[in-house]
Amino acid sequence: MSGVVFPAGFALESLHRRHPRSTFDCGQSDVNNWLRTNSLQNQMKRLSATKVLFDQDGGIAGFYTLATGQIDFGDLPSELARTLPRRALPVAILAWLGVSMVHQGQKLGDLLLAQALRDCHEAGQTFAFVAVILDCVDDRAKAFYQRWDFAELPGSPFRLFLSSQTLAAMMTPR
Repeated sequence: MSGVVFPAGFALESLHRRHPRSTFDCGQSDVNNWLRTNSLQNQMKRLSATKVLFDQDGGIAGFYTLATGQIDFGDLPSELARTLPRRALPVAILAWLGVSMVHQGQKLGDLLLAQALRDCHEAGQTFAFVAVILDCVDDRAKAFYQRWDFAELPGSPFRLFLSSQTLAAMMTPR
């Protein structure tokens, strides 16, 4: 995966207080509410980091939120867990990703996910983790992430993972 290039006129920035979060609408109330009411607080508390994509008019076209966490080795698929210590293991978490309804169908979700994964990969050079984990809001979201090689965690059909090895392979120039 080479560098992520957003369309002309679009700009990705770290979330700031001045950003117009209250008008964002991706069609998913949980995702909207996260960006509008929790994202900045969590970022200020250093619990997560959110990046917002602005369109040519200065509106939020999309965003993603990353965090870190842990997962018990027993929650991972056996092929991934078999070589890992039997304890809580570090993971990167793609906590939220949304594209405004105005911009859906323009592949911005793919670009935002690609950038989020690049951010995870780069952070993983300093702070190691065994996988990127996410929770899907519905079947449509699940199908989107599975196109990117995310797989179900055993016993949790809407919790998906991408191993750090798979992520590293995605980042290797071909």
